Amino acid sequence: MERRNQTLPFPMSNNISSLSGSDAETPLLNDTVDDAVDYKGRSVLRSKSGGWRSAVFIIGVEIAERFAYYGISSNLISFLTGPMGQSTATAAENVNAWDGTASLLPLLGAFLADTFLGRYRTIVVASLLYVLSFYIPNQQSSFAANWIVSYIQDNLNWGLGFGVPCIAMAVALVVFLFGTPTYRHRIIVQDKDSPFVRIGRVFILAIRNWKAKPLVLTTEAEYCGVHESSEQFKFLNKALAVRNGLKEEVKVYCSMEEVEEAKAVLRLVPIWGTCLIYGIVLGQCSTFFVKQAATMKRTVMAGFDIPAASIQSFDSLAIVLFIPIYDGILVPMARSYTGKPSGITTLQRIGTGIVLSVLSMALAAVVETKRLKTAQEYGLVDKPNMTVPMSVWWLAPAYLLLGVADVFTMVGLQEFFYDQVPNELRSIGLALYLSIFGVGSFLSGFLISAIDEVTGGDGHDSWFSSNLNRAHIDYFYWLLAVLSALGFAAYLYFARSYIYKL
Repeated sequence: MERRNQTLPFPMSNNISSLSGSDAETPLLNDTVDDAVDYKGRSVLRSKSGGWRSAVFIIGVEIAERFAYYGISSNLISFLTGPMGQSTATAAENVNAWDGTASLLPLLGAFLADTFLGRYRTIVVASLLYVLSFYIPNQQSSFAANWIVSYIQDNLNWGLGFGVPCIAMAVALVVFLFGTPTYRHRIIVQDKDSPFVRIGRVFILAIRNWKAKPLVLTTEAEYCGVHESSEQFKFLNKALAVRNGLKEEVKVYCSMEEVEEAKAVLRLVPIWGTCLIYGIVLGQCSTFFVKQAATMKRTVMAGFDIPAASIQSFDSLAIVLFIPIYDGILVPMARSYTGKPSGITTLQRIGTGIVLSVLSMALAAVVETKRLKTAQEYGLVDKPNMTVPMSVWWLAPAYLLLGVADVFTMVGLQEFFYDQVPNELRSIGLALYLSIFGVGSFLSGFLISAIDEVTGGDGHDSWFSSNLNRAHIDYFYWLLAVLSALGFAAYLYFARSYIYKL
């Protein structure tokens, strides 16, 4: 339900006689917004739409949606290993599959929003599905969800724990609908090919014309002016034109602009691929980190234990605290050195976060090794239901480090994929950003399944044994640290040769 906005396929109305006043008398107040209409298809006034009057409704929906999402995801592994009776490995795989699906579906939503339904209708439909989906199981919003909802789930009732996010999302949908008169709806030009169709056509024709000679492939480029990026992926130029018959006639299939759009999207693929390991790392926050916390001492006062899932709040806390530091201190310092308005480039920002994620996994491995030794020292190896006398706050530094990494990498990725895609594919750009974490979650599930199969044979306890005191999650964290380091090396290679869109 995230990263959305645009279009309603209503006809533009030329009749604005119902609006009070004339352009001559109040030119500023009656300034209509080009290529936009209101929910009834009429020309929309800048003074009566958009801006904060619309933003407050959308922000409200986003907060409620995050509250609902984290209300389910943060403690889902406890539900699966508890009432559902699944093993730790199976539960982790299922949580990763759930997260992955939730992160990949925005690709479909973005396609529908940009091509058919428009952003408003897509939000409404997605919100309805969101509310209905809660009946199937029966950065401030996630903090509240981790504490409030997980406490209800652990101490009161799982049905009520799932019901609270459902109610929050239903209220959010109502609030969003109340803001309908204030929204601006972009007009989808029906006689123009969808960006998806144009880009797909470029790849199809380039493959079909693979054997075409390049003699006539620069015909249009001579008139358009060629940017440096045109030197990349020259094979896509074969979609421009091909020889036709014995008379050496040239048939033009795609414009240079369309080919450049396709190149812009293809240019993102190496960055997307090398960031997948970051998505795998983040997948552990709502799975094994929570299971570790459940075995540790969580008492903050007599008679009150914090929910194991609430430890995830440190990630959100780190984001909230570090963003002002980043914007107010680090950016000005970097700006004075580099001369760049943003201090560092977007790709440098992303890379910094990946390095921090490597350190976070190494730190998590060290803490888990200490937890296992503590369990051994107190004779708790075969007593998985007993609390290991080690404070849950030992897990906080790894979460805090991941939160700081998110400020660099997640924010950087969102900015990068939004800015570097063609303008008409902004929704897809943000969906591609989300898909990193979706595919990363599925890859995490695959790794867990494979490792559990390999290490759990011949009567041995696997790395992900349901008895965490006999498991070796620390080995898994070290593996992720190594894979992240290798991924960062590959990321550096592609990032250094990346050509930014003008």
